[in-house]
Parts: sequence; C-alpha cells; structure tokens
Amino acid sequence: MTFFQDFPMPPTPPRGRAVRYVPPVWAGAPLYELPAVVNIGQFLHRSPTMVMAVKSADVFSTGCSFDVSWTIRRGDQTDEEWADLNDVFFRPGPGPRRGSGAASMLLFGVAFPDGSKSSTGAYPHGHFEGTEEPAPPVLLMRNGGGSGGDDEFSGSGALWLWPLPPAGKLQLVAGWKDFGLAECSIFLDGSRLRDAASGVQKFW
Repeated sequence: MTFFQDFPMPPTPPRGRAVRYVPPVWAGAPLYELPAVVNIGQFLHRSPTMVMAVKSADVFSTGCSFDVSWTIRRGDQTDEEWADLNDVFFRPGPGPRRGSGAASMLLFGVAFPDGSKSSTGAYPHGHFEGTEEPAPPVLLMRNGGGSGGDDEFSGSGALWLWPLPPAGKLQLVAGWKDFGLAECSIFLDGSRLRDAASGVQKFW
C-alpha cells in the first residue's frame, strides 16, 4: 500500500480531435498541392543601388505565388542616413527614425486585362481580414525575411495572387517611396500561368 492509493485519480476525459484550419481559397495556396513552377526571371527594377526581381511563380489550382527578391546597395549616404534607412528597412512605419507611413512602404500590385486590380496595401498584415469572399483579384504579401549590414540590405517574399489570371497581359507593379523607388512594372503572360495549372499534382 502507498499513501496515494487512498485517493483514486479520476479517469482522463476523452480529448476531442483538433479541427485543421483550411484557409479560404483567396487567403493562400491549397494545403495539399504540388505546384507547377513557371520560371519568370525578370527585373521589376534595376539601378546602380537597387535591384528588384521576380524569380518564378508557383502555380496552384486556385492561384499563384510569385517569388520576389530585392537588394539595396549603399550609395553616398552618411552613416546617419544609412542608419535611418536601416530603420525603414527592418521596422517600416511611422516613427522618429522610420519611414513616412504605409503609403511609402514597399507595395506591390496587380492589374488584370479587364482593368480589375489589387494592391498589397489593402492587406497590410499579409492576410485578408473578413469572412466574406472578396472581389477578385486579391494580392497578399508574405515576407520571407531580410538581412543587412553597413553597405547592403536584401530581402525576399512571396506574393499570393487569387484567382489565376485570365488570358492576356498581367501587369505586376511595385513601388517603395521610402527608398526612392517610383512605380515600376512588368507584364506577364496570363495564359502561360493559367495553362501551367494543368500540371498541378494533388497530394491525396
């Protein structure tokens, strides 16, 4: 006999099975698909101090995710000016040593051939807030990370576009006023992206 045998433990109640969250189609890529990869390899912007590029697109059955990257090299900035840019790069938003607000942050946008368009500025937290299906298109930005030092900053991210673009020219736009980048854009072949969806493979 032990002391604790006089105090029988109640049975453990059965645990309910957790319900997996399935994001709506406009909020991100399907969970169980192997996308078709489309090489893009185009510069959105290229100058002696800044490069912004679209590397590729992962095409899913409901939309596509663009792999984008950017690198900023130090020019003739003083140490104080470079420190200010460091704050803008890693801690965007208003503040004593930061950028001038959301309108001047890194922004991306898309325009479909019919004139409908979307901007990441409409979804500043990288996701759609709401339960009702938004009017297409939707463009969401997911930062992949960044690094920097005394002479260079670099970053990357993924742009989720819903739905798949229609046939015709898809315009991809970028702007970053805090770093002196005026609006720039490239045109992609919407038919190429849409057709690539036939190569998507389901997990199950």
